[in-house]
Amino acid sequence: MPSILFEFMLIGVLGIGSQWLAWRFKFPAIVAMAAMGLLIGPVLGLMNPQEDFGELYKPITSAAVAIILFAGSVNLSFKELGELEKPVFRISTLGALIAWLLGSLTAHYIAGLSWAVAFTIGALFIVTGPTVILPLLRQSKLKPRPAKILKWESIVVDPLGALLAVFAFEIIAFFSAEDPSLRKLLTFFAASIFAAFFGWICGRLVGWLFETGRMPEYLKSPVVFVAVIFCFAVPDAIVLQTGLLSVTAMGITLANMQISSLADMRHFKENISILLISAIFIMLAASLDMETIQQVFTPRVIGYVVLMMIVVRPLSIFLSTIGTNLTLREKTLVGWIAPRGIVALTVSGYFANVFVEAGYEDAHILTTLTFGLVIFTVIIHGFSMGWLARKLDLSMVGNPGVLFIGSSRFSAGFASALAREKIPVLIVDSSWERLKHARDLGIPFYHGEMLSEQTEYQLDTMPYDYLIAATDFDSYNALIGTTFVPEYGRRNMFRIVPYEKNDQNRNDLAVNVGGRHLFGADITMTELNERLKEGFKFSETAITRQYDYEQYVNDKHEDTVYLCILKPSGQILFYASDSEITAEPGDRVFSLTSPEKEQIKIQERLEQKQD
Repeated sequence: MPSILFEFMLIGVLGIGSQWLAWRFKFPAIVAMAAMGLLIGPVLGLMNPQEDFGELYKPITSAAVAIILFAGSVNLSFKELGELEKPVFRISTLGALIAWLLGSLTAHYIAGLSWAVAFTIGALFIVTGPTVILPLLRQSKLKPRPAKILKWESIVVDPLGALLAVFAFEIIAFFSAEDPSLRKLLTFFAASIFAAFFGWICGRLVGWLFETGRMPEYLKSPVVFVAVIFCFAVPDAIVLQTGLLSVTAMGITLANMQISSLADMRHFKENISILLISAIFIMLAASLDMETIQQVFTPRVIGYVVLMMIVVRPLSIFLSTIGTNLTLREKTLVGWIAPRGIVALTVSGYFANVFVEAGYEDAHILTTLTFGLVIFTVIIHGFSMGWLARKLDLSMVGNPGVLFIGSSRFSAGFASALAREKIPVLIVDSSWERLKHARDLGIPFYHGEMLSEQTEYQLDTMPYDYLIAATDFDSYNALIGTTFVPEYGRRNMFRIVPYEKNDQNRNDLAVNVGGRHLFGADITMTELNERLKEGFKFSETAITRQYDYEQYVNDKHEDTVYLCILKPSGQILFYASDSEITAEPGDRVFSLTSPEKEQIKIQERLEQKQD
């Protein structure tokens, strides 16, 4: 048997490797993680984390789920909801109740579970969870409204589903006991209220430490990490699963305190969430046995999963959203997407043991039933989410777009040239006067400060894969770059130098700060705008086998500024200071050139050939 250290290494490598494969080949990462876990676990028998880690397995998975849930809930600002407040509330309450009742009936009549087990597991299966929804949203690029609904539901209902399952079990235990006592039942309700209050207190305390400057910057991330574990462990030690409610309350409290430090830690939270989701999914899949996997394909398990997907989920969404402002297409998408994840797997395992010990023999199938629901929903919803969103026109998927920060004669003209090729473009500027260039050319624009909190909630940046900082201030361009590089990636983040090198107003910024120099560090925004005034035009040329890239370059005047290459796939390759790119047949090259000088250059070449 490999050492524990080796198993940790293998889980980490396969987890992150699955994320990379999913990114590289454009498919849901959860599918790759489940496959990797099954491969090293029940298929090859390399490890069984649940057995190998022993007593550490449960606290590791529980703490990881708590951190993932907090990382998601800390993004749940009520300002984000806007007009979606009513449908989100209805789905998280009435929708959850309908899903519980219908799911329990399905578990009893289709899966053959006793009423006690069915109502407990029916409560648990109302959860979707951020461990599965957030990675899918990241890859599917849904429009803002359905994406917000799915995100809020997954985070809010996750702890509620676990608590509802515990509540159902306590009710069943109360009525089936020979000498029923209200004390245990009241303890559960009191512990749930305490957990929510405790999470609020923890959130307020951490927020107060950050807001008043009582916490140094280098300790903020570690403090949040430890506070989440503390906030989870204390209530959970009193009553199982109340810790999830506590960390959710803590995250939502912090999200609505408008603390700037939390925005600075956003990418830390995202990184640790990706790492934990990858590791936990690999561990859970690797801990299964072949018998459980084989049972998944029995008729009653498949029948149960199918009814949960095509009947229970759509009905709960359509019934709970009657009278809301959701469109039929949005209801259809949300009603279809409900992949189950880590919370369902971990909590169902706990209840399986409890029910078996209490004499419910049918509880043996709970692990199989849960895994079947998880694996089928993850795979089917993972692969169908993007397709269905495109069919319903609820997807932002299309040609990669370009977001320009700063309106000028050049940025508006460049955006116009790209827009003619059906490339999504948007110009953002805080000056209405400077936006005149965009307005005159009919280019989509946003009037506001890119770094403000209001813009974060109002501006949808999902369609734009590339960002160009093109304002008159190099320091601001660099600030834009350092803020958004984690979101766009360094390869897709550019800035244009505003001034000449000898200009006293230009800040001497490091080359690696704020993104890559577009068109080279020697080409400035001042020069680009001046060339447009001199009559330079935006040119687009198709490269063919008869007219290759070398001929194209030879025909261009030395003053030509090469802008980008548009590939047939929609990918855009920008000319930058640290890259050497070339065009192939089928590509289109954009440039800023002088028609008169280009004509003179072509005429000279023709005369040379005649001589």
